[in-house]
Amino acid sequence: MLTYEKSGVSIERGDEVVSRIKKIVPEIGDFGGFFPLELSGCKKPLLVAGADGVGTKIRIALDADLVDTIGIDLVAMNVNDVLCSGAKPLFFLDYIAAGKIDPNKIERIIKGIVAGCKISNCRLLGGETAEMPGIYTEGDYDLAGFAVGIVDDEMRLGAHKVREGDILLGLGSSGLHSNGYSLARAAMADKMTDSIQNLLAAPTRIYVQSVLHAIAETEIHSIAHITGGGIEGNLCRAIPKGLCAEIDSYSWSVPEIFRLIQEFGEIEEAEMRKTFNLGIGMILVLPESSVERAASLLESHGEIVRIIGKVKSGNGIEWSIGRK
Repeated sequence: MLTYEKSGVSIERGDEVVSRIKKIVPEIGDFGGFFPLELSGCKKPLLVAGADGVGTKIRIALDADLVDTIGIDLVAMNVNDVLCSGAKPLFFLDYIAAGKIDPNKIERIIKGIVAGCKISNCRLLGGETAEMPGIYTEGDYDLAGFAVGIVDDEMRLGAHKVREGDILLGLGSSGLHSNGYSLARAAMADKMTDSIQNLLAAPTRIYVQSVLHAIAETEIHSIAHITGGGIEGNLCRAIPKGLCAEIDSYSWSVPEIFRLIQEFGEIEEAEMRKTFNLGIGMILVLPESSVERAASLLESHGEIVRIIGKVKSGNGIEWSIGRK
């Protein structure tokens, strides 16, 4: 006789996952997550929401059994996006899909999500785990996340605040973060040593605490989270029409992992620029008068900070010096 179990979905495995998660995050388990919203001191509050995943980085994590930090990546990709408006992340939800649930693996992923929420000072409000045979093969997983933050409308950052003469302050990345892995995997297919797998699996840096401190203490105009599309594809969203971001590509050191990917894959420079962050995970656009103070605050939080360019008249992105 056919049962749900025989069709590939186990209620028992799902219940075990929930039981394990509740030991990590005891307050979850209702049909919806509750969050007490404190609005004092916020004249015109705006909720800012983001949704993202980790792309094919999950393949690296699964193949090398390095899933313990992929949850940090999931949180990072969402809270860093929300942060770009100047918003403080409030809460996070996750969605985990698998061909066949492995409670041990799910627990490790959730612990990473909890760690990411702790780093970004937001709360894991709930989530969903789905066993989907026929959609995913056994051993395959996919992750999605959803973050909500809050910012006062008067304090909202964006391209509308950017002025000619503003400075571009780049914050160092921890590696590829969670973008470009299909190209990276293709380039490194026969070079996948343990050390390279560890470099590729390095968790995405979460900039929330350091950047919120800088926003509170200095004047920041706009922020770009450098994700898929690289600097060119993301910085343009933080610069208004009529202004150009001029970038000095010699102003920071590109991490070795990008050099290896480019060399082994024989990838052209233009393709690298439009795919990877090349060592800059976030760019702050701010007036020159705020640069020294902002850099000091960011560095006190452990950020690697570089002045990487400026805003001038024109349109788009311009590389002032071609990187060798």
